[in-house]
Formats: sequence, structure tokens, C-alpha cells
Amino acid sequence: MLKALVIDDEDWARKVLSRLLKNHFPEITDLQLASGPEEGLVLINSFQPDLLFLDVEMPNMNGFDVLNALENRSFDVIFTTAYNQYAIQAIRFSALDYLLKPIDNGELKAAFNRFLQKRQEGLAKDPLYRNLLNNLKEGNARQFKLAIPSQQGTAFYHPSEIIRCEGERNYTHFYLTGKRHILASKTLKEYEDLLSDQGFVRVHKSHLINLALVNSYTNAGLIVMSDQSEVEVSRRRRNEVWQLLDKPA
Repeated sequence: MLKALVIDDEDWARKVLSRLLKNHFPEITDLQLASGPEEGLVLINSFQPDLLFLDVEMPNMNGFDVLNALENRSFDVIFTTAYNQYAIQAIRFSALDYLLKPIDNGELKAAFNRFLQKRQEGLAKDPLYRNLLNNLKEGNARQFKLAIPSQQGTAFYHPSEIIRCEGERNYTHFYLTGKRHILASKTLKEYEDLLSDQGFVRVHKSHLINLALVNSYTNAGLIVMSDQSEVEVSRRRRNEVWQLLDKPA
């Protein structure tokens, strides 16, 4: 039995999402709708939803303002947005979820399943919301902190602290400055998608490196990182990687 709340100032958007949730998600036994942020804040406090579908772009207060106005943020959030690349990047860097409008039922099901999985894992939510709000204040995506969930909890690091990432099946090893290491419970592909705009490049099926922290490279096809670790570059990627490092192919 789950309680869900939809906050969206667009009538058509509320109706579409409400219909999808009622028709396809029997786990949601109580659904409430709010036509704007002010009404939404009142309902959050009185209704106490398990899951909040929160529109990003609204008049007077946007979705992030709604989050910021709350003291108790014990619910899970799935953001909805027509398109806002900066906001989407901030959401993804904080290991939070979003849906693009118009909402596709398949994407909604995938997001709902991720919500159920996170709920089962019992990860703390408020640190993720705080990281999101702090990232949005930066005004520069390169200053965002990345949320890295692990079995020990969630850690937050600037990309400049990440030397390299190494994939191991459905997990990713993070090797950080200061000889720190974290094993994250996400795939290397997911982090490649997040970090490709931050100066990271996939040099091998199992390796993602921070170009700013490359010390040297060898004729044997190895890159030496700032922590002196050696990373193999796959043959098919060497031309691309050498060009990025200003090395003749």
C-alpha cells in the first residue's frame, strides 16, 4: 500500500499522469493531486506521501523551491519536466529520478520500479535532496557533486576528485584522490553517461578515466594516472584517446 502525490500546475499533465498511475500501478492505493506548489506543500504535510511526482517548472515556486521549503523530506521524488538540461543534470548527479513530458508509460514503469528498489534498500533520501539543492546553487555544472551510492551509504565527490572508474559487472570501482576507493552499486555505463561532459573518457570496456589526471602514456598502450595506476587503452579506442591527449596516433 503506497500513497502518491502529483504536484503540477498544468491540468492536462496532472490528468495524464493520474490516469497512468490509476490504470497501471495497483501498488498505489491512495493518489492525491495538487494544482500548484502552494497546495502541494499543504498536501505533503497533511497527506505524507510515500512518492511525490514533482513538476520542475511551475510559477511562483518551482519544484526545487518546494523541496527547499520542507523540513521533513522522508518521501521519494520523481521529478517531471518538459526539458531543462541543467536541472536534469543536477537531478542525475544527485542519484534522483526524473521523467520527461509528455510522460511515456514505459519510462514511468521503469522509474517506478527504481523507486521500489530504492525503497527496499532503505537509502537515506534527505542527503540526496540537499546535494541536489546545493548543486543547483552552483550555477555551473562542472561544480556539481556526484552522489555515489554504495553498501556503506552515499558519498558525494566533485568529479575533480575522481581519478578513474573501473567496471565490474553491475558495480563500479571509484579510485579517488587521497588513495580513497568506493565500490558503487551502478554500472560503468551509467557513470560514463554522467561524466562524459566533465572531461572523462571511456578508454576500455572496463575503464573510464579523468583526462585532467593523466600523468603520462606509454607506447605499449597504457595510461599512467596521477595515483600511478596504469590503465589499458583498447586498440580500437587508441586513436581517439591519443588525440584527446595530444599524442600522435
